Amino acid sequence: MIEAPPQPVAVLHQAEPAPAVRGARKPMKRGGYRDSGADIAFILRQAGLAVITPEADPPPEHDTGWTFADTAAGIRQAIERGARALWANTVLHATHPITLALREKGIRVVGQPAELVERFDDKWATNELLRTHGLPVAAAFRIGAEALTVGPVLPRGVDYPLVVKPLRGRGSEGVKVVAGPVELRAHLGELLDSGRYGEVFLAEEYLPGIEATLTVLPPGRYEVGIAEARFSQHWALPPVVRLSHEHGIAPYSGRVPVSANSRLIDAEERMGMRYAEVLRHCERAADLIGARAPIRIDVRASATGQFLLFDVNMKPNMTGPGRPGRDDQDSLTAIAARAVGWTYPELLINILRQAWGMA
Repeated sequence: MIEAPPQPVAVLHQAEPAPAVRGARKPMKRGGYRDSGADIAFILRQAGLAVITPEADPPPEHDTGWTFADTAAGIRQAIERGARALWANTVLHATHPITLALREKGIRVVGQPAELVERFDDKWATNELLRTHGLPVAAAFRIGAEALTVGPVLPRGVDYPLVVKPLRGRGSEGVKVVAGPVELRAHLGELLDSGRYGEVFLAEEYLPGIEATLTVLPPGRYEVGIAEARFSQHWALPPVVRLSHEHGIAPYSGRVPVSANSRLIDAEERMGMRYAEVLRHCERAADLIGARAPIRIDVRASATGQFLLFDVNMKPNMTGPGRPGRDDQDSLTAIAARAVGWTYPELLINILRQAWGMA
């Protein structure tokens, strides 16, 4: 088993919705990521790590009892019980209580800096940054309630069909392909009426080709088997190809497990020029963002076959098998990790090691 830090770790779940930022809101997942948080805590404890939990011995078949609320009180409880690392399996933002925990000596966080998440959860701002640095990004524009009355005005070079989605979205929730202005207004009206996403949305060109997702890890020292690999720059795990789209969109993982509609590309495919190129593009994107923990970047091929980046996820889903009834709950990152020989426990421990800068 990979050497892991001896300091106790606690996993946090999201207890409250994140605040709206400049008119856009990230919807809260039902359960606040307790399911993946329980997966992480259970697997780390099974691997022999010191894991602090609200309940001394929570049932492995339940999501509750494994993680602390990401409130000031929940974080304080985890630290007072001895946690020295907090796994932020939650949606962070600039005013998140975790920023106070970082002022305490010796407390580490597994996750991105809170301010970084708030900035780059904005899909428009993120893609504009990547585009200005020469990375291939899907064409897009922001859209709001004005499109319901005056009609959407498409930028030059952009045409239907379009993908309309929340500006600070999560997975495929609220995402739809629209064929024309009537469908666009109808879907936009539904998004606004729901009240879940705020008042600003994104419309981007629909890419008809192969979709893949790449997990990019931060620089650091990782263990693969009995060997140690040192990376001075961000590095990407091999792509995972998404299959069985519904109306042009990959279905929500909470309804269709990603293990049922995703596959790791094989070694021959990885050697192809366009996959090698998209790996470099995603690594460059993570470097521009300044990611300090894993991120996941979704890409899709245009009609000409070129892969374009279209979605940067600052908190990849980290579900995984191990608990009873969870055998089909591989995450896209866990699937990709198998390409470098990591089991789900080895993936988690390697991520945890980076918070401590372990050699």
